[in-house]
Amino acid sequence: MRCNPSRRVLAKRGSIPVALMFLAACTRSPAPAPGHAVDVSLRDFRITPSRHAATSGVLTFRIQNHAPATHEFVVFRTDLPPARLPIGSDGLSVDESVLRDVAEISEVQSGTSETLSVALRPGHYVLICNLEGHYLGGMHAALDVTGEGPTGG
Repeated sequence: MRCNPSRRVLAKRGSIPVALMFLAACTRSPAPAPGHAVDVSLRDFRITPSRHAATSGVLTFRIQNHAPATHEFVVFRTDLPPARLPIGSDGLSVDESVLRDVAEISEVQSGTSETLSVALRPGHYVLICNLEGHYLGGMHAALDVTGEGPTGG
């Protein structure tokens, strides 16, 4: 979520909870431990992580949608290669019911950034956009998590 600090919240009756929600949405979370962040670029029919390997522990995905359309960001733990995930009966998206969905952001709006922190154990993960046709168009990437990271796992 992008925050605009120049926006003003008026102190009217009932606006205090709104002001608190706005401030909470604008606070920054602590920076991830070095080596435990992956920058992810979303473009039409491409997911490009800054790296394809990490150590176990809490990993923070910093996702930027550079595409003109909304995308989804889903993390699956699987032994399958990124291009071999099972397709659902619609023929247009991955059948999520047969995979282990670790975490997701259902909508990353065009031109925005999102952050997703997830505790990952060692294993093979696939990052995808599962909106109709996007996975089939090439929106997938692999991430291998190994060993014990500095934040546990």
